[in-house]
Amino acid sequence: MKPAEMRELFAFNAWADHKIIGAAEALTAEQFTKAMGSSFSSVRDTLVHIWAVEWIWLERLQGRSPSGFPDANEFADLASMRGRWAEIEKHWLEYVSRLNESELGEEVDYKTMSSGPARNPRWQMMQHVVNHSTYHRGQVTTMLRQLGAKGVGTDLITFYRERKAAAKS
Repeated sequence: MKPAEMRELFAFNAWADHKIIGAAEALTAEQFTKAMGSSFSSVRDTLVHIWAVEWIWLERLQGRSPSGFPDANEFADLASMRGRWAEIEKHWLEYVSRLNESELGEEVDYKTMSSGPARNPRWQMMQHVVNHSTYHRGQVTTMLRQLGAKGVGTDLITFYRERKAAAKS
């Protein structure tokens, strides 16, 4: 994988995160935290999970291995989550902007929260982050629809199409 391709993936990830957060703004406070029986109980808990995993993997890539997830209850509403999410997004975009091809191939040692020491090439870890977030954004879209809110498309091809259209404007 080339550095420019990785930057493109993380631009997509940021775009898709913005889309799903924007869609969640239509929810009431009660809907935001309502137990939905998904992988994570609520829209809030699933969004916090996406954000937390993006943070955890960035930490691992920089030689730090968090030992636990932040508590979803720290976020009473979407507004309380926005600042923290913007911060991690900024750090990711800065991180990928500096990477070269050699660094993408480097093996990175880290500790998982459940199975101990692990080692992967940096590019695999980064692709996992984007794939993981994509998976859970799909769950949020389903929950939004179940709550009567409008779902949002965050497919990679939609990102490419929007960028192409914006470039023509």
